[in-house]
Amino acid sequence: MYTIKKAEKLNDIIYSMVVEAPRIAKHCEPGQFIIAKTDEQGERIPLTICDYDREAGTVTIVFQPIGASTERMKELQTGDAFEDFVGPLGCASELVTDDFETVKNKKILFVAGGVGTAPVYPQVKWLHEHGIDADVIVGAKTKDLVILEEEMKAVAGNLYITTDDGSYVRKGLVTDVINDLVKEQGKEYDLCVAIGPMIMMKFACLTTKALNIPTIVSMNPIMVDGTGMCGACRLTIGDEVKFACVDGPEFDGHKVNFDEAMKRQQLYKTQEGRALLKLREGDTHHGGCGNCGGDK
Repeated sequence: MYTIKKAEKLNDIIYSMVVEAPRIAKHCEPGQFIIAKTDEQGERIPLTICDYDREAGTVTIVFQPIGASTERMKELQTGDAFEDFVGPLGCASELVTDDFETVKNKKILFVAGGVGTAPVYPQVKWLHEHGIDADVIVGAKTKDLVILEEEMKAVAGNLYITTDDGSYVRKGLVTDVINDLVKEQGKEYDLCVAIGPMIMMKFACLTTKALNIPTIVSMNPIMVDGTGMCGACRLTIGDEVKFACVDGPEFDGHKVNFDEAMKRQQLYKTQEGRALLKLREGDTHHGGCGNCGGDK
């Protein structure tokens, strides 16, 4: 059992939990994820690691309930425990694994949308701890949905907040801020890391491609099983087929076929849709979900 040391409601729809998981805390890196399971009947839920404390042996997760299992998860309180808490899974951010001298000399921009602020934070924090400042854009629909503002201020070189309705700081989309920083303020970036809803990442990538800024995205939003078994997170990167949970979750955003990934994500939610995907993808279809027969 994995005890919840702290359970907190960040706003009306987003929750945070600090979980006692010393072995995961000892080995995890920014960009990786865990799989949580509330009880024996609960589903496996992949969640990106928001923070970790190696000395305390804790891992912090942030989530937005979107289904029955995460609805049950939000009811857990401090002192309760997860049946399973597995990780670290996936590949660490390339900022952690690449040559440090190369990373140190890069001008980096992070773009976080909504709950995507959670997986952005540990990367910015890691850079800050290693003496590297990065600019960060945080976008949300309204002021009430902005999360981790104070935490991000503490580690970001410059923090830019924007809200769709203009209820906090400025009105506009994250793409408006990207354009403003580069075109109006004359900032130059060697790399952008964009994490958030699929549609946000798609348009962030269209914007950075036009500005000639290499961009990394996290495809965590399309993961289901998290181990490469179900095939839900299959996507096309350039001319290659990849799976977000085992090959990612981070990829070159300019090579991701977002339209295909979003359509596939919707189809995968129904039994009929999974059967259609099996028919279309033939021998390359990845089984394991137990519903479409692709694992037979």
